[in-house]
Amino acid sequence: MYMYHKTKSYRVFYVFNLTFLLVTSLVCLLPIIHVLSVSLSSASAAGANMVSLWPVGFTLESYKQTLGNSAYISAFGISAIRVVLSVSLGMLVTVLTAYPLSKIDSGGLKGGKFFAWYFVFTMLFSGGLIPAYILIQRLGLMNSIWALVLPGLVVSWNIILMLNFFRTIPRELEEASLMDGGGHLTTLFRIYVPVSLPAIATISLFIAVGQWNAWFDGLIYISEQHKWPMSTMLQALIALPLQSNLGTITGEDAANFSERTIKSAKIFIGALPILAVYPFLQRFFINGIVVGAVKE
Repeated sequence: MYMYHKTKSYRVFYVFNLTFLLVTSLVCLLPIIHVLSVSLSSASAAGANMVSLWPVGFTLESYKQTLGNSAYISAFGISAIRVVLSVSLGMLVTVLTAYPLSKIDSGGLKGGKFFAWYFVFTMLFSGGLIPAYILIQRLGLMNSIWALVLPGLVVSWNIILMLNFFRTIPRELEEASLMDGGGHLTTLFRIYVPVSLPAIATISLFIAVGQWNAWFDGLIYISEQHKWPMSTMLQALIALPLQSNLGTITGEDAANFSERTIKSAKIFIGALPILAVYPFLQRFFINGIVVGAVKE
């Protein structure tokens, strides 16, 4: 193995791979750095397109204005509640669904293959937007946070990842639990769930990122703007002029922040929670993807 790592072909591949990953990382990071720089720059510099990757005329006025905007803070809170509900309830539904489906090969679930293909079918075909809208309306969920949470609780891809991970857990652990008098729920929550933390962290990250960035469902299910999640507000903010969001400002304030710097500040604050959480879940994310995707 040591000699293999010293070969010329391996060194070429290693340099190429490292260069490719570095370029890809820069492509992902540079837009974020640019948005941050614009948000920290003066209105004149941002309006003249003088800002690239470093603030020009450094000021925090755009952040003061953003954090003082009650509508934005309210939308941020709604998104946070949405993520908490979606991750907790979504993981509960995913675990409770994946556990019995993981027993198909052992014969522990009658008709298990039918249910497995049922979930795969939903990945290939969808009822469409209009039936979904009518369903939400008939259930009386319009203008409610449940209209944003409930439709995304059952995600077939997450269930497949979870059941594949469950299949990698040695059956001896389950048999020992059953012999000690534990039922399936005890086995699931005391044996399977603690062992499956990498997969749970991975799927939780998927759910959190998806729910935090989702904006279209808020646009069609929530007609009252003060109940919009943050991503829906940001989409409307980018698509439309800032208009009255700036409120009454003085001439001195107008020189420090503008529509562009305010938008940049709101976008960066909106992306900050995911940027802050991901590094702590990265090792679980990698392990969950690798192990959960392989059936032994």
